[in-house]
Amino acid sequence: MESITLSPKREEIQAFIQKYQDCLTPSKNQYIQYLLKLNQATVSIYTSGKVLFQGEKAAHYAAFFGYQAEETVNTSQNFSLIGTDEVGNGSYFGGLAVVASFVSPEQHAFLRKLGVGDSKALTDHKIRQLAPILKKEIQHQALLLSPEKYNEVIASGYNAVSVKVALHNQAIYLLLQKGLTPEKIVIDAFTSQQNYDKYLQNEKNHFPNPISLIEKAEGKFLAVAVSSIIARDLFLENLENLSQELGHTLPSGAGSKSDQVASQILQTYGMAGLQHSAKLHFKNTEKAKKLLER
Repeated sequence: MESITLSPKREEIQAFIQKYQDCLTPSKNQYIQYLLKLNQATVSIYTSGKVLFQGEKAAHYAAFFGYQAEETVNTSQNFSLIGTDEVGNGSYFGGLAVVASFVSPEQHAFLRKLGVGDSKALTDHKIRQLAPILKKEIQHQALLLSPEKYNEVIASGYNAVSVKVALHNQAIYLLLQKGLTPEKIVIDAFTSQQNYDKYLQNEKNHFPNPISLIEKAEGKFLAVAVSSIIARDLFLENLENLSQELGHTLPSGAGSKSDQVASQILQTYGMAGLQHSAKLHFKNTEKAKKLLER
């Protein structure tokens, strides 16, 4: 889904609203002054003056303000950016790490020289080397939800998506509290904008800046790539610490190896061991129990 953020003049915004006034719809977001549901696009006009276009025809409606479709997401790196990403969502063992990072255009050369890019293309060894440098040089906010706490919030009514919305929102909120003024905020898309906004309504902390959910953003925006590397490092560190505590090498992912290790932990520590080290709602829990029964 294409996402475009512009800052048009007030009179241009009013002209746009007048043209599409039949498409106005109420919004529960206190920072959205006008919300328009158009054909294959949604337009959110924020109280700050920012206008966010999302959907298949985002560029079509943004052209009203002079936007040219040739502009791609990569060119927006000429702006100061906050980018977020999470690691651990697909792993049975270990917590869920979410990081928001602030990157300015002046830092691009430094990051590229380091070899920062899509963390999925980097080895864990390389990530462990890069992360300490990035944590020192780049302003960021890192959050780690331990497996034990993860299980608690899932049991309280959160689901796998809403818990990520909460963490991404909180990481961005805390980073903005440091006085940073990004021109764009990008989240590596893990759900639709509609779902994100729905779950966001349940969160306590909010901010007026519009966000863009962009698929595979870690390979398009350096700020997201930085967050991905720091988050991966945080997740791996948590996995190592849990492994030492339990005396079992906990694998990443949710494959058959995780089932086998989980059954060993069940045999040694019971469900308390998995409550402390794994995401219990994964199917691996039931598979581990069946392995133990054999």
